[in-house]
Amino acid sequence: MTPTRHLALGLVLTATAGMTDVVGFMELGGYYTSFMSGNTTQIGAGLIHSVPLLLLPAALVFLFFVGSFIGSYIAGVGEPAGPTGVLTFTTTTMLGSLGLQLFGVAPQVALLPLALAAGAQNAILPQRGAARLGTTFVSGTLYMAGQDLARAVRQQAPPLRWAQHLLVWLSLPIGGYVGALAYTYLTKAALIVPLTIYLMFLAGYLLLTNKAFVARL
Repeated sequence: MTPTRHLALGLVLTATAGMTDVVGFMELGGYYTSFMSGNTTQIGAGLIHSVPLLLLPAALVFLFFVGSFIGSYIAGVGEPAGPTGVLTFTTTTMLGSLGLQLFGVAPQVALLPLALAAGAQNAILPQRGAARLGTTFVSGTLYMAGQDLARAVRQQAPPLRWAQHLLVWLSLPIGGYVGALAYTYLTKAALIVPLTIYLMFLAGYLLLTNKAFVARL
């Protein structure tokens, strides 16, 4: 089982990813900043039309990959400096995206940094227990919920571990709903909502990093 405190942090991060992805989906007219299975399918469908239709989903997939590399590399430092570095990268790229939007840059360009942020976010929380926490995609999580339920019925897994996976999945549509509300009222400035949450996480990790540094003196 995943510790409750760690699970709660993961639920908030996954919900925040849902907020961001919904804003990107609405602004980009059907493309995703974190759901790369969807974008990859769009690439396949676009192959029968023309090359220009492939550029946006291909760019999003590539930047997500780059963000995953950067986030994983930074996270390799270990706790708490690793998560702090990943959060710094995530918030910086989101700030850049928000700034480009507010300055009137086309969404197809302004929202590209969100794919970098989404790829990096998956490295913020280290794995503790079975649940995949703080991720920006939940297909695997939904599968693991069903898998662990089957194991629980056979008494091969803790009886409620499947429910932790299901909570992680549920946090994404809840975050998406909040993101849709934010977009309804704030439109281009809707990214302020998830960005504020990331900044709060960053502040918390900076505090932990400072405490760890002081403890070594």
